[in-house]
Amino acid sequence: MSVEALPVAGGLPLDPAPDEMRAMAAAVTESLIAWIGSLADAPAEATDGAVEVARRLAAVPPERGTRDLGGLLEDALEAARHTFEYSGPGYLAYIPGGGLYTAALAEFLAQGLNRYVGLWQPSPAVVQLEENVTRWVCGLFDFPAGTSQGVLTSGGSLANLSAVVTARHAKLGHNFLDGTYYVTDQVHGSNGKAATIAGFGPDALRIVPTDAELRMDPEALERMINDDRAAGRRPFLVIGAAGTTNTGAVDPLGAIADVAAREELWFHVDAAYGGFFVLTDRGRRRFVGSERADSITLDPHKGLFLPYGTGGLIVRDRTAMRDAHFEAAAYLQDLPPAGELPNYNELTPELSRDMRGLRVWWPLSLHGVSTFRDALDEKLDLTERAYAALAADPALEVGWRPQLTVVAFRLRDGDEAANRAFLERINASKRVFLSSTLIGGEYWLRVCIVSHRTHADRIDECTRIVREAAAAIGR
Repeated sequence: MSVEALPVAGGLPLDPAPDEMRAMAAAVTESLIAWIGSLADAPAEATDGAVEVARRLAAVPPERGTRDLGGLLEDALEAARHTFEYSGPGYLAYIPGGGLYTAALAEFLAQGLNRYVGLWQPSPAVVQLEENVTRWVCGLFDFPAGTSQGVLTSGGSLANLSAVVTARHAKLGHNFLDGTYYVTDQVHGSNGKAATIAGFGPDALRIVPTDAELRMDPEALERMINDDRAAGRRPFLVIGAAGTTNTGAVDPLGAIADVAAREELWFHVDAAYGGFFVLTDRGRRRFVGSERADSITLDPHKGLFLPYGTGGLIVRDRTAMRDAHFEAAAYLQDLPPAGELPNYNELTPELSRDMRGLRVWWPLSLHGVSTFRDALDEKLDLTERAYAALAADPALEVGWRPQLTVVAFRLRDGDEAANRAFLERINASKRVFLSSTLIGGEYWLRVCIVSHRTHADRIDECTRIVREAAAAIGR
């Protein structure tokens, strides 16, 4: 049956003709190029009227389709206009996904090729492209080439879940309810969620005190482990942070590794936000000890500026990861076991997996690793620039010298209500968008500098807006 003869009820055939495909691709590409070109001047936050737009777009799919791609494209763009501008230079709130254009091209190709990579045998060379990335990441942290393994995930949450499940199986086996795990109150919430999903109740959680820089106290960690053992519990996991969301704090990873080794705990490092700063000299110095971890979460959609949905996990011992996740299935018996290439379905909860490797491998190959290193070094420099400017204003209290790319600050003489008004005034500029958090129960504002599109001009504009807002609040 020809393409033209494919059945269609007033809409587009499931396989459009080549000319139609070209026209559709051109329309989408030109719209995307124009969108990226407008980011420098786009508001950093544009949710006014967003609910009304959402209500207007609410609909079930039509019974009879439409050939009006232009209308559907405009609907998608209109929906995207009424959001936080995560991809723009003024987005300094939560840690963004950068959305590199080259990654978008790779993803377009990957979804069109539609190769399956849950197991290696159906697509060996495609799996190799993902292995190129994960082997490289393992090498960044000096994980042993012969035994370590990486896998790309949908994000840090799934990576942390697989890490917790692997630690549980390796250290506790199937009867694990007497296990205890150790984090600080600064660690990302996905770790606690992962432990809950993995079957641990609140009584398994231990919150380790932090020092003045909001880093884990290794001596307190060891005391808590010993206390739990004396009480008949089984300590099994400690999670350190290589860049907390609140302030970018980096735990003393080497000292934690020492405790984990002595006490025979699984040592996981949540480096979802900060991990790729290991590419820089400063990051590598600050992450000393991470090379001794049993597992590390790190998100390419953060430190490599890739689209959302691109996370990662590396483990020192691939056998431990496989033992924790593998389930045999008769319907897969025709496919060979892992060998030179892995079966990813044996390493994570996923059997169905898309072709994630291309959207990481292409940008790294096209731009080169040094380009990403330079961009990350720039973010560290910009953070010091913002810190110096804010610390110089007597109206502001800047809480902690940044260890990565977050600066936490607040009005020196303002209560929580005043600081909330302060944040609203800053964000009303629409040139920058900041967020707040609670640290020790106290309200703080945050500048988080991660986007590859953020440069010195926007940081200088940001600190000017902040100082002017502080002066206005103080009048």
